[in-house]
Amino acid sequence: MQPNNAFLGTERISRLLFRLAIPAVTAQIVNMLYNMVDRIYIGHIDVIGADALTGLGVCNPLIIAISAFAALVCMGASPTVSRFMGEGDNAKAEKVIGTSATVLIIVALILTVVMEIFCTPLLYAFGASDITIKYAVEYLRIYAIGTIFVQITLGLNTFITAQGFAKTGMFTVIIGAVLNIILDPIFIFVFDMGVSGAALATIISQFVSASWVVIFLCGKKSILKLRLSNMKPDFKILARSMALGISPFIMQITESVLFLSFNSSLLKYGGDTAVGAMTILTSVMQFCMLPLTGFTQGASPILGYNLGAGNPQRLKDTFSLLLKVCLIYATILWLLIMLFPNTIAEIFTSDASLRDYAAWAMRIYMAGTFMFGAQISCQMAFVSLGNAKYSIFLAVLRKIILLIPLIFILPHIFTADKCMAVFLAEPVSDILAAITTSTLFYIQFKKVLKSLSDK
Repeated sequence: MQPNNAFLGTERISRLLFRLAIPAVTAQIVNMLYNMVDRIYIGHIDVIGADALTGLGVCNPLIIAISAFAALVCMGASPTVSRFMGEGDNAKAEKVIGTSATVLIIVALILTVVMEIFCTPLLYAFGASDITIKYAVEYLRIYAIGTIFVQITLGLNTFITAQGFAKTGMFTVIIGAVLNIILDPIFIFVFDMGVSGAALATIISQFVSASWVVIFLCGKKSILKLRLSNMKPDFKILARSMALGISPFIMQITESVLFLSFNSSLLKYGGDTAVGAMTILTSVMQFCMLPLTGFTQGASPILGYNLGAGNPQRLKDTFSLLLKVCLIYATILWLLIMLFPNTIAEIFTSDASLRDYAAWAMRIYMAGTFMFGAQISCQMAFVSLGNAKYSIFLAVLRKIILLIPLIFILPHIFTADKCMAVFLAEPVSDILAAITTSTLFYIQFKKVLKSLSDK
């Protein structure tokens, strides 16, 4: 690896994209196993499995909210670091990392206090019933203790990838996820800790991952260092980074609002079985989204570096390849979901009624998955190019303007099956948002390329 990261501006794009994206995709898939494995094991506990699985599903919006704050601080800071490196200013890049680390710690402490104090009312708000609340509280109170480890792992790991150390970033996630897979059955079944065991296994695993990240960024191999001298917050840097981080933050935090909307409607129209099915559907949805996010994370350093270096052709070629890869992946995944929904649902539960209900709902809920390739690649490219305004608008469009209202409107239109109408809101908004995002990005990307060419 060239020590100055010049390879981001010279290496063949197809090779470079996959060199950075494949570890990022692997990391995203493995990261998904943190919560997914918990659900798989818990869903197969005798007698209480279905109710406990539903309880974990109710916790998911709050877990996503914790991750969203890491994205707010660091997903915008990461392309900023790449641009400073492209401009040859590593000192500024290190100041961004130090500022981000301090803010992550402060945010983590605030979130931990809020989760512990308001645990029960928050879980009821997100769709817990009197039957599932005890499992949800049992899991979240333990998970919240590890919030600081989650913030450090998800947040600071983006700076490892931004330097081009994609494999190291991948190992950050793999170490924790593999440990979680090992500890889960031990704590849940061997020690008979049930839901509490799943939560404990998760925070221990996150602690190990967080330690790995900090040790690497403070070590000799990292081009950019996490230095104590840089950890006094620079509010100018923070404002710029968070302006870019608002879009991925909105993308994630609105997932919590979506869960509130979906779970409240489904609990009303279909009861705990419908809410339990939604837990399975969101697990499958995460599988769809996270590898796509991995592809965009792999492309982000290339886009950011070549924007800073003023190379329009490499910028164009990188995005073109990213879009093709994302579209192919999303289409293949859509076909698998449409053909084998029962097989997929069976992974998460041994309860026959919940499995059959989830399989039926999956074909409706995931009908627009094939459009994710265009939606995610265009939206995240706006972030990598430093265009905060449009990335924020597009994040708001799909979920807040389209999806959330449709969740409540469609049951009044398709009155024969209100639960089907709730699930149908997802593909309708996916397709409309993807068309809008692709059109807007095409227009704005042409302007960026022209501006660089003129310079």
